Amino acid sequence: MQPYPIPAQPVEVSEEIKKSRFITLLEPTPGVEAAKAFVQLIKSRHPAARHHCWAFVAGPPNDSQQLGFSDDGEPAGTAGKPILGQLMGSGIGEITAVVVRYYGGIKLGTGGLVRAYGNGVQLALASLPIKQKVPQAEFLLQCDYGQITMIETLLQQVGGSILQSEYGAAVDIRLSLPAYEAAEIVNRLYNLSRGSLLLQPV
Repeated sequence: MQPYPIPAQPVEVSEEIKKSRFITLLEPTPGVEAAKAFVQLIKSRHPAARHHCWAFVAGPPNDSQQLGFSDDGEPAGTAGKPILGQLMGSGIGEITAVVVRYYGGIKLGTGGLVRAYGNGVQLALASLPIKQKVPQAEFLLQCDYGQITMIETLLQQVGGSILQSEYGAAVDIRLSLPAYEAAEIVNRLYNLSRGSLLLQPV
């Protein structure tokens, strides 16, 4: 689970092509439910538009299980697929694109539609601010009171965090680590504690 880029904030661009207005909206959407909810939100905001074509990459950029697209009444393959193609080509995860079309009375033809929908998303992606998402893995750990400072120092160094602590005879900790480095961090903690601390995956 390597870190991957995700949108830092939404983007909206608008252009007119042969009297049709195309509004392209990009939104950060972690998961398929969030992606579908965003599509519905845009439909409700633009009820008079002829088409609301969309695509999403709702998980990591290489996760083919969380993809979706729709031509929403445009000829098959002219809208949803070009939108999805641009998203996948960007290498960005957790993103949804909706292209709203207000029809202007002039037909664009299939090639014109593919270009209009694909280029709108390309334009929006060019101005999209991104940030890195570091997938996390959770672990459970039991330690002595004297070991807490060492654990906190290590977590600061590696970008991990304590999610929950329970103090009894010993300390029970639930913590979060960057998934792509978790195995290495588990080893470091084991060595630092001379074999007394073992992380249990949640």
